Amino acid sequence: MSFVHLHLHTEYSLLDGACRISKLVERVKELGQTAVAITDHGVMFGAVDFYRACKKADIKPIIGCEVYVAPRTRFDKVHELDSEARHLVLLCRNEEGYRNLSYMVSCAFTQGFYIKPRVDMDMLRKHSRGLIACSACLGGEIPRRLLANDYEGAKAHALEMRDIFGEDGYYLELQDHGSRPSGR
Repeated sequence: MSFVHLHLHTEYSLLDGACRISKLVERVKELGQTAVAITDHGVMFGAVDFYRACKKADIKPIIGCEVYVAPRTRFDKVHELDSEARHLVLLCRNEEGYRNLSYMVSCAFTQGFYIKPRVDMDMLRKHSRGLIACSACLGGEIPRRLLANDYEGAKAHALEMRDIFGEDGYYLELQDHGSRPSGR
């Protein structure tokens, strides 16, 4: 079994990612890994170059995106309520997932843009087929709820995401941020 990066930002995640796609694929190959994902923030600009570079190096490309989920709907744009979108990592399982993810990312710009390109829960429910979702970083809904000591809310959200993406389609990410849980 080989380690696979499933939450990784490239130069297309402005102010957040530093990896150049060509160097990323070279490094993955050098480490003996057989697959890698890219999940740039709100965009899929690097997907084609990434796919081609991976195929050339005999690495399995996993196309994804770390989308921003609107707190209410993608159409709501009241600063006090809608300015902090939640992060969610989406990975394509297959061509249907790629089409669904591409559609959602496009709609995030054309319908949901408010500070950032945003999707919403309704869109996720309608376009989840062929996708795997991961809970994301500290900007995700579950980490935010856990940091606010809302365990029941975090659990309810995780169960809702499992309902949307299926038993084998939603995963909790573990990341070491060096932060300590409150109350300790």
